[in-house]
Amino acid sequence: MSSTVTTRERAKAHRRSALLHAAAALFAQRGFERVSLEDLGAAAGISGPAVYRHFANKQAVLAALLIDVSRELALGADSVIASGADPLSTLRSLITFHVDFALSNADVIVVQDRDLDSLGTDDRELVRSLQRGYIESWVGVLAAIHSTVPTAELRIRARATFGLINSTPHSARTSPRAAVRTLLESMALAALTSA
Repeated sequence: MSSTVTTRERAKAHRRSALLHAAAALFAQRGFERVSLEDLGAAAGISGPAVYRHFANKQAVLAALLIDVSRELALGADSVIASGADPLSTLRSLITFHVDFALSNADVIVVQDRDLDSLGTDDRELVRSLQRGYIESWVGVLAAIHSTVPTAELRIRARATFGLINSTPHSARTSPRAAVRTLLESMALAALTSA
């Protein structure tokens, strides 16, 4: 019996993941307001009403998409920092982590930028709280490298670097991924380590 539940749970998790992947693509392409639950179901290979087995409504889909990715970033940064040998190598690893995220999640970045305000107040505040925590993780590493630089400036550096990394996958979709990765990593490191 337990293997049946496990198989069922895996199938449900797979459908949820497929719905979120479809939502990211459709919301990025059309905007949150122009996508219906039927559109999401069709893109994920299920009927529109079947979407309700996973999400209460379209706003719940958006919330899951943005909260999940914000948690993924926060946990990923924590993991990178925990395994870092020294501040500079940790910073390099954080940059690689964020570039990987940006190159793999360009649609989610578009949705985040454009549709965050479509979330309910509690969900929007949770996303912003997770994002603030992510920024502070980077600021802690930067403070170990730039001990005399004010924290406020380190936050500006981190946010500006996220802007650089997050915007490039959209404009560089036709460039070879490896070249884009190398360019983003070197530019980000230069921006974050300059005196």
